[in-house]
Amino acid sequence: MDFIKSNNYSIFFSDSGFKEFDNLIQLNKYSKIFVHVDTNTKKYCLDIFIKKIKSIEFEIIESVPGEENKNLESCINLWSIISSKRGDRRSLIINLGGGVVSDMGGFVASTFKRGIDYINVPTTLLAIVDASVGGKTGIDFQFLKNQIGTFYEPKMIVVDPIFINTLSKQEVLSGYAEIFKHSLIVKSKLFEKLIKQNDFYYPELELIKESITIKNSIVLADRNEMKERKVLNFGHTLGHAIETNSLIKNKKLLHGFAISIGFILEGYLSNLLFGFPIENLESIKNHIIKKYGKTVFSKNDILSIQELLIHDKKNSHGKTKFLLLKNLGEPVYDVEVEKYLIQKAFDFYDA
Repeated sequence: MDFIKSNNYSIFFSDSGFKEFDNLIQLNKYSKIFVHVDTNTKKYCLDIFIKKIKSIEFEIIESVPGEENKNLESCINLWSIISSKRGDRRSLIINLGGGVVSDMGGFVASTFKRGIDYINVPTTLLAIVDASVGGKTGIDFQFLKNQIGTFYEPKMIVVDPIFINTLSKQEVLSGYAEIFKHSLIVKSKLFEKLIKQNDFYYPELELIKESITIKNSIVLADRNEMKERKVLNFGHTLGHAIETNSLIKNKKLLHGFAISIGFILEGYLSNLLFGFPIENLESIKNHIIKKYGKTVFSKNDILSIQELLIHDKKNSHGKTKFLLLKNLGEPVYDVEVEKYLIQKAFDFYDA
């Protein structure tokens, strides 16, 4: 059987995955089934999903797409719909969508009636290799990324690359950033494989499985992000602040584009503070810029990004904590970085 085992659930693939999905639905005899979509996945993915599964009765619950709508107001709307349709503790939510749908839908499931079952059927590359895997759920608060959330695992995840064909080039690139991150944070041959491919392409299933396997192995070692799992935040300390700044200033930057800049910035800090090899840093910078182009940051942008760092979820005792690298696959945890070094990192990115 084609699957990856995580803590208390498994990740299944393609048609065999939907057979496991059908078996789970039949076994659990849920009182109500809700399929959570957004406007885009309702239009482009719902019919595909219906054709893949056995006939079941379900209710559609719909949210508005976009990171800017991953908030408490959207959750209140979803809870209200589920309540009005008489959802109970034996209900199931199926999250059919990208990272926002899976993050928010998982959070809604984890809190409704103190927790109901949910299944993730990710439809974006970002959700397939990152957001839907690992049992983290959450929403943004006052534009700040993932400030409210829970650790609450799904009953299963079904990954089918057919949904990637519904995505724009920008969305595929956004998801690719998480695959590339996985090549940086563990010792594997993946980095050398990816760094040679600067042209755009739709990742094949084997690459997707390799990326998921890397993340899953880290999650298994540290489910609640006490130490080892923090390595998954490489590029995200500054990347999340960059993404939040773009939302505040209404210059929306997709998650993958923001964290790809974070790889360069935090790679530079890693070189400066821990001797991360300069040849790897230059390879990362060249690869990212060829894939994503360059984003222009004003002095005010950089000041705003530095201020936003105080809200990072890894912080402790009022201190911003970075995850940096000595080398590929060699993390350094809980590093404090002086503000002037962050400015130098932006200078390196811009050079």
